[in-house]
Amino acid sequence: MQVRFTLEYDGTNYCGWQLQRDQDSIQGRVEKALATIFTSPIRVRAAGRTDAGVHALAQVACARLPRPFAADELQRALNSLLPVDIVILDVAPVDERFDPRRDATSRIYEYRIINRHDPSAFEHRRAWLIHDPIDFDAMAAAAPAIIGTHDFAAFRSVGTPEKTTRRTVIESRWTRNEDLFVYRIEGNSFMRHMVRTIVAAMVEIGRQKAPVQWLTELLLLGERRKAPAPAPAAGLFLVEVRYPPSLANGAISAP
Repeated sequence: MQVRFTLEYDGTNYCGWQLQRDQDSIQGRVEKALATIFTSPIRVRAAGRTDAGVHALAQVACARLPRPFAADELQRALNSLLPVDIVILDVAPVDERFDPRRDATSRIYEYRIINRHDPSAFEHRRAWLIHDPIDFDAMAAAAPAIIGTHDFAAFRSVGTPEKTTRRTVIESRWTRNEDLFVYRIEGNSFMRHMVRTIVAAMVEIGRQKAPVQWLTELLLLGERRKAPAPAPAAGLFLVEVRYPPSLANGAISAP
């Protein structure tokens, strides 16, 4: 029996989603909880490997269970065993062929910036605090430049193997609520640190250290050394993973 999980987590205290030797990971916590319930090791696969400090509002993962188990009971059992910063939002049976990463059609991330002099008592672990003024309108004007299919080599993580650095971005836009700036990006897939590097480049534009067209120039140059270091992990959220209609809402896929 294969089940699909939707989970949210605060990534502050973890090395990321993926298992790493001698480090605390989201995957490790979920697998430990499953092993406690079923008294046997169970591997969990996710739609995306969020990095250390990155959060998720709706990560999607799946696992093959050694025996049938009611979905609502499994959800309750897992949440009773997991720490308070990892929560299972939904459990549903899926076809054995379902793959949370390969079957995804797109992923949506958001990045949060607080632009004010004083820190936030509530958002310090979930946003990038920028003290100096940044030009929201300039960042908003720059954002659409990356929509479409491009070579994002300038925004990749150095040393991370990739078959191709070409990606398709469906949405790229900023919204603002007073001193909270939120960047939203949807794409077919993302390389490690790609979103955070895009955000960092737009902040340079917002600080008027680069022109609005700089994003386009970085895409054309394709040189990682020309782009800035990634923005801090704390501001990044995996918001949603999208699937074809036959796989939406935990449904069992059609034959």
